[in-house]
Amino acid sequence: MVHRYLLITVLCFLLAACGGQKVKPENSAERYFQEGEKFYEKNLYEDAIASWEKVRDSYYSPALNMLAELKIAETYYISERYAEAAVAYEDFLKRHPNDFRLATILYRLGLSHYQQILSADRDQSSTENALKAFNELIKRFPDDTQSQEASYLVQRCHNRLAEHEVYVGRYYLKAGNFQAAINRLEKALANAPNYYYLDELYFYLGQAYLKAGDKNQAEAKFNRLFEEFPGSDYLAEAKKILEEES
Repeated sequence: MVHRYLLITVLCFLLAACGGQKVKPENSAERYFQEGEKFYEKNLYEDAIASWEKVRDSYYSPALNMLAELKIAETYYISERYAEAAVAYEDFLKRHPNDFRLATILYRLGLSHYQQILSADRDQSSTENALKAFNELIKRFPDDTQSQEASYLVQRCHNRLAEHEVYVGRYYLKAGNFQAAINRLEKALANAPNYYYLDELYFYLGQAYLKAGDKNQAEAKFNRLFEEFPGSDYLAEAKKILEEES
């Protein structure tokens, strides 16, 4: 009888011990979240992201999961992993399209794409994606201070896209495909009327129209160059071209 009692007591103790080692999923998620915070404070961004991914994948607290998702996106951005940050922000917006932090998230998404913008002679997908995010921010939150900052970046995006069109337009001009050059250059002018190098744009448009046989349009573009940019470096060459055509 005593042996049976001792056996039962030992079994109960072992079961209690095993049970005590288990961590409730909720507590585990909270612990991982706090762990991520500590890693972040030490600039251990990779470890912080790994901890928050465990929280995100736990599915026990919607609010905590949501916060972990946002922390992951922010940490990718802070650590200059902009491509991953953009994906994380986009995923967050798909899951939580009406989140109260939407303005900030759209701004960060735009910045994540903006930081990946390439030179004018390369693909401009990042420029277009940044422009899309910034325009959405401005449209939905026109009075937000971040929209004011985004407006400036929108102008820079338009200028980079125009610069790309001018680059391609010049290529067509050199290749003798004058109508394609005109199309590209006119697109740049239409989309970025305040283009940084507008005198250059007028010059190449004048050239393209002249080579395409449209002297009236050529003179119109060259005249805008003369009137709007009297100190431009392109003036002398433009006058020379017109004199040769006279």
